[in-house]
Amino acid sequence: MIRKAVIPVAGVGSRLLPLTKALPKEMLPIGGMPVIEHTIRELVDSGIHEITIVTSSRKGIIQEHFAPDTDLEEQMRAAGKESLAEAVRELSQLAHITYLHQNGPYGNGTPILNAARIMGDEAFMVLWADDVFVADIPRARQLKAAYEAVDAPVLALMPMDLADAPRYGVPVVKDDLGGGRLHITGLVEKPSPEDAPSPYAAIGGYVITPGIIAELEEQTRRWYADPRGEIYLSDALHAYATRHPVYGQVIDGTWYDTGSPLAYLKAQFAAVLSDREYGPELRRFVREFDPPTDS
Repeated sequence: MIRKAVIPVAGVGSRLLPLTKALPKEMLPIGGMPVIEHTIRELVDSGIHEITIVTSSRKGIIQEHFAPDTDLEEQMRAAGKESLAEAVRELSQLAHITYLHQNGPYGNGTPILNAARIMGDEAFMVLWADDVFVADIPRARQLKAAYEAVDAPVLALMPMDLADAPRYGVPVVKDDLGGGRLHITGLVEKPSPEDAPSPYAAIGGYVITPGIIAELEEQTRRWYADPRGEIYLSDALHAYATRHPVYGQVIDGTWYDTGSPLAYLKAQFAAVLSDREYGPELRRFVREFDPPTDS
């Protein structure tokens, strides 16, 4: 059973600069909440309440967002705004969140190694907080069910146009087991369209087992021997998959990547246009909007 999750947030969000110079990309709003809150609520809705956020000194606002604020609660209650007071209280009680500061070489494998030291000898989930999924069954719950069926590492996958292969890790598929579950034997990072081994992209969701951690530790030993290297989760997954069972779960839902300006705008539009309260009026506004033309 998956009881714990890790969310790495130490990156600088360079693709969104200067917007992310002072405001972490994980705190950019999508609809009525920041991206990272979408991620944490997805985990909680999937029965995962022990969450470790691997952060940096620039990201203190994330911890503030989820911290208790009794003064603000009391201020809202005194003003007769009980629903807002309850929203502030509920936010601080969403999950049991632990914060770690990232320490080690560059690469997205490092925060996972940092967190693994407090995870114990059990599998855990890793989600990045620049993805938003809209699905009847949360992505995290789909990954959790896949792991419980195969008892091995699982990658979240989405179908892709082969022209997009240079943007993603692409799995080598050995067997289609049905129900969107694939047995994979490798992971090719950013192949050319003609070299892509399958029409699937590995996106930001993983179930990590002790075997994957061992592969990351091996990368770390090589890094200390030659400190010009970097430590990447995709390398560890590929090395492990060539010798042990690894599976992909094609996620049933819609994926929004908020890590680039255009993708973030699309995610924001999708969220606000589907909002039950504001969506109808905003859709009318979009239909009637007449943008000014350059003179």
